[in-house]
Amino acid sequence: MIRHSRKATAALIGAAALAAATAITATAPVNAASTGADTSYLVLYRSGASTAGAAKAVAAAGGTVVATYAQIGVVIARSGRSDFVSAVTAANGVQAAAATRPYATSLGDGTQDGADSSAVVSTEPLSSLQWDMRNIQAPEAHQITPGSRDVLVADLDTGLDFTHPDLAPNYDAANSTDCTSGVPAPLLAGNDKNGHGTHTAGTIAAAANGIGIEGVAPNVRIAGVKTGNDDGFFFPEAVVCAFMWSATHGVDVTNNSYFADPWYMNCKNDPAQRAIWTAESRAIKFAQSQGTVVVAAEGNFSDDLNHLGQDAQSPDDTTPVTRDITNACASVPVDVPGVIGVSATGVLHLKSFYSSYGSSTVDVAAPGGDSILQVTPEATNGRVLSTYPAGLPCTRKVTQGAATYCYLQGTSMASPHVAGVAALVLSAHPGMSPRAVEAKIQQTATPLACPDAGLYAAFPSVNDGDPQVCRGGTGHNSFYGAGEVNALAAVQ
Repeated sequence: MIRHSRKATAALIGAAALAAATAITATAPVNAASTGADTSYLVLYRSGASTAGAAKAVAAAGGTVVATYAQIGVVIARSGRSDFVSAVTAANGVQAAAATRPYATSLGDGTQDGADSSAVVSTEPLSSLQWDMRNIQAPEAHQITPGSRDVLVADLDTGLDFTHPDLAPNYDAANSTDCTSGVPAPLLAGNDKNGHGTHTAGTIAAAANGIGIEGVAPNVRIAGVKTGNDDGFFFPEAVVCAFMWSATHGVDVTNNSYFADPWYMNCKNDPAQRAIWTAESRAIKFAQSQGTVVVAAEGNFSDDLNHLGQDAQSPDDTTPVTRDITNACASVPVDVPGVIGVSATGVLHLKSFYSSYGSSTVDVAAPGGDSILQVTPEATNGRVLSTYPAGLPCTRKVTQGAATYCYLQGTSMASPHVAGVAALVLSAHPGMSPRAVEAKIQQTATPLACPDAGLYAAFPSVNDGDPQVCRGGTGHNSFYGAGEVNALAAVQ
């Protein structure tokens, strides 16, 4: 979730530069025994191992090298031999190999371990950096459906760089707009001067096109609905405009990685705040009535939204004043009925240290990154990699050719994973109602038990200072809702 404005909390952060991948081709050995159709394989080298001998190793196993991405230790190969995997994994430095679509199938058992080197993997050049996709079994889900072109997701955010090579193939210009004035206007080139929107859009629908990364739903259409201005404020007129646009333009899913400004919590005993809540709620409910699934981020303040006694964030467009609040106060859009609320997890499937939560607001959890509690060899900085405008600064940047990517963390990064899964569900089950999609996502999530409370002792609520407390059992609790979203189980 952007914080959104000048007070970004555990959000906009980026990654070290990575050189573009280098393709190497080789000729298949004449004596390669073929036992079937030529199949694509991904060969993974161990971290730090050289791929210099890849062409020789692949040829010896009866295959040909299509491309070598030495910087990330990934080789793409093709072979018709049924024993190719066992043969190539015997080569020096090779960690694992796996067949890729369209020939491979892996239905799995619905569990998430994120570290199974024999699991189905994406062949995109930077996919080895996408621990988040492996954690929710997105590559396996793509064997069933990569998403339908009939499904349209609108990213209600700071805009979208529709010239980005990983977004351009799926960009729907006709259903994109700039709502920041409160009235739809054409979405012009260079519209995302913040970068947040381009990042969330990539997590949803970065194309499977041999460039960079792959989104949760890499074949659906993505529309940019600029709802946040360049400073990251999502004002009521823009929010209302965005949902009305979505409702009237056939949008199947909206992603909402923000809270609506200027009030973090809208208290209904105040006439102005009550009016904002009512107007925005009506727009959201109208979109839902037209068949739009609404997914929203919980927030990055370590707050229990069901037991919050103070709001120190509002009004955030002027000077925030700490005020006591009650259960009559609510956040838009996550507190609106029917909205799928999403908390953030890290690579270890634990709630991220910053993620807000709540028994009645969190429906499911999804990868948002965690740079403090969950840094591992697989997630070396703990954050989520996605698309980013080339001209904007990013501390942790990755480039591949002309395409730019950035590492960020936040519930903003978690919400688009669930929006992408919703798009896959609708691709597999056309015509499913928003309530049924929500139920499907919850019923197929991987249950997670409350973690040790001591893990979060150093990260109390930003707004009221209370310690983080997970309430509930494995079936449903305030940290994870029904559990961590599982793309494969959802489409099965």
